[in-house]
Amino acid sequence: MAEDGLITAQSRFGVTETIDRLAEAIERSGLHVFTRIDHAAGARDVGASLRPTELLIFGNPRGGTPLMQDRQLAGIDLPLKALAWEDEDGKIWLSYNDPHWIAERHGLGETSRATVAAMAAGMKKMIAAAAGMDQS
Repeated sequence: MAEDGLITAQSRFGVTETIDRLAEAIERSGLHVFTRIDHAAGARDVGASLRPTELLIFGNPRGGTPLMQDRQLAGIDLPLKALAWEDEDGKIWLSYNDPHWIAERHGLGETSRATVAAMAAGMKKMIAAAAGMDQS
């Protein structure tokens, strides 16, 4: 687990295609995409520039609700989210909060352990599919 709780993977695709692929993987997994935010478009709206940066917010109340029942403040980090972004060298990255970090941050108990493990495994699989990473 990264000290700051972020996991970042390089994507083989552009920001928009990476988020499109992630949304497809999320829906195939039975989760719901709540919203998509294009931060670069927001920057343009106020006359500023920002390299391509898009956020996807997604989840399922079946997974998140038990965590919030354990520690309601976990809702500040739920639903899950992932950020696709282009760095100054033109490389594309896909970053997300490690569910284990979320659990540690909020002091989630033993009853949440299986849900957190399932979230972490699901995120790893969906991120790999979206980024075009080898899953072997």
